[in-house]
Amino acid sequence: MNQGGRAVISGNVLERTVETILQVHGYTEICRDLPKKRRREWLVYSKECLKRYAKQVYIGPGIYGTDIYVDFYIFDTVSIPAGLIVECKWQQSGGSVDEKLPYLNLNIQTCYPAPAVVLIDGEGMKKGAIAWLTKQVSSNPSAARQK
Repeated sequence: MNQGGRAVISGNVLERTVETILQVHGYTEICRDLPKKRRREWLVYSKECLKRYAKQVYIGPGIYGTDIYVDFYIFDTVSIPAGLIVECKWQQSGGSVDEKLPYLNLNIQTCYPAPAVVLIDGEGMKKGAIAWLTKQVSSNPSAARQK
């Protein structure tokens, strides 16, 4: 298997871990059978369950005008009524995930409809990549308002 194939499998492990944690805490996946572009509306307005999430949810166009799909969009009517987006990034060895962090950061700041958390795993991020992303979050005025 090539490096790209291993990265996809490892990234899927991170996403399955997030999903397991959500389920252990009482969250239910909804919208699984809907087209990705229809999941957000259903998720936001659903009365199906109080604690819910969907995977690969279309949230609109990004900074380049292309479609953005987030890894997880989570709602809890009580504790996170505006929703929370979770993005999972895995980089086990040298590659391009850390090079995509500036693009992700700018999309989060300008295009995401809800607060976002970026989970990073693996040992292959370039030195300084995580510190750079952390600095962007701490200097983002909209992130400060959402705390």
